[in-house]
Amino acid sequence: METKTNNFVFWALHVVAWIIFVGLCIEAGALLVNFLFNIWKPESVGVLYQKLDLSGMYAQNKRAFFGIYSFILTIAVLKAFLFYIVIRLMLRMELAKPFSEYVARQIVLMSHYTLSIGLISYIARQTANGLIHHGYDTNDVSRFWEDSQAFVLTGAVIYIIGAIFKKGVALQHENELTV
Repeated sequence: METKTNNFVFWALHVVAWIIFVGLCIEAGALLVNFLFNIWKPESVGVLYQKLDLSGMYAQNKRAFFGIYSFILTIAVLKAFLFYIVIRLMLRMELAKPFSEYVARQIVLMSHYTLSIGLISYIARQTANGLIHHGYDTNDVSRFWEDSQAFVLTGAVIYIIGAIFKKGVALQHENELTV
């Protein structure tokens, strides 16, 4: 009975991961479209996704605009790719034998992406705060990196889990050689 419950929870989480992945891909694509409209047709930005209008910043300073939007797009793409890795992991992981080199590598890779998202978000937040001191309005973009500390902490925790999995793989391999 416990195995059926574990399998059900695992596949339910797999479905949730797919839903999140699709949502993050849509968000990244919509932000890319929004970026292009900010450049070529800024008057219609108000009806686009999240109404992220940085056309004022674009008119003031193109470098600041491209810098902020680079952060936004990079974070959005990294989040989508993180969940792509999660889905790949869930497709190949066997619950009966979870300690494999592939699983350990994927978990460590997930920690790197999570930590990267957190660090890039932190740098983006500091950059946006610096732009405020130069008279730029960055209030609309702060929501894209407000969770930077959570990503850094989560990346560290996932890395620890990855290290445990690596050790589990080594112990399992050593155990198989002994038998």
